[in-house]
Amino acid sequence: MTPRDASDANGSRWSALDRPPLNATALRRALLREGGGLYRDLEIVQRTGSTNSDLVARAAAGGAEEGAVLVAEEQTSGRGRLDRQWTAPPRSGLFFSVLLRPAEVPVARWGWLPLLTGVAVATGLARGAGVDTALKWPNDLLVTVGGEERKAGGILAERAGEDGVVVGVGVNVTLRADELPVPRAGSLALAGAANTDRDPLLRAVLRSLEEWYDRWRSAGGDPAASGLQEAYAAGCATLGREVRAELPGDRSVVGEAVAVDGDGRLVIATREGVQEPVGAGDIVHLRPA
Repeated sequence: MTPRDASDANGSRWSALDRPPLNATALRRALLREGGGLYRDLEIVQRTGSTNSDLVARAAAGGAEEGAVLVAEEQTSGRGRLDRQWTAPPRSGLFFSVLLRPAEVPVARWGWLPLLTGVAVATGLARGAGVDTALKWPNDLLVTVGGEERKAGGILAERAGEDGVVVGVGVNVTLRADELPVPRAGSLALAGAANTDRDPLLRAVLRSLEEWYDRWRSAGGDPAASGLQEAYAAGCATLGREVRAELPGDRSVVGEAVAVDGDGRLVIATREGVQEPVGAGDIVHLRPA
């Protein structure tokens, strides 16, 4: 066995054999294609605060083009929606960001990018890990552990200048029960994944993202014509459930989540008979589907 990284945090290249480093050379060979394809550059760093923050800064400085991928073996200040923190042991998951510049798509449709990324990640993990993942609107990845629904990952999209969006993904892969940040968290390993080798998992997810992004972009960002709206609804665990949407301004809406509309908003049928679209907020599942 040839080590793929010079050292780990403790100075020994052999101290985490159950969590080997990603193979940057093999990943570049598999994903970067001369003269075609989305991905132009792939960099792996051992440790950073946030791959999203780093890639947004590079884009702003003109140091990154569309298809740049930044992967971290460890994030010390990973962020989710609403500035929630995301932490995990080194090499225990997939933590990466991708810069997209969908020039062919009206900006009004860019709100579909985090949902598109969710569909792509769920598809890639199903192929690569052999584990079912579901989507909680708008950006959580759910797995089933011991019959219980748990969050194993999340997605964060941020604008990068006038013409770009950075989509960031964090997925717990080999996290053990005693390493969970909160009891209701999960990982692919705890969900019984057939494969937890991060190299093929990252390849599968990035290829799936490229496929869905090309399809959506070719349709001018139309979620119906690209099949994205239908695919998201099919994989969304939020639909058909009683939910509470906690909205900005300390307002909440309770009702059944009945659809995801053409703008990517969650439509909630309230007890008063009103169908209210929700474009931003925190969703709480109140009962099983």
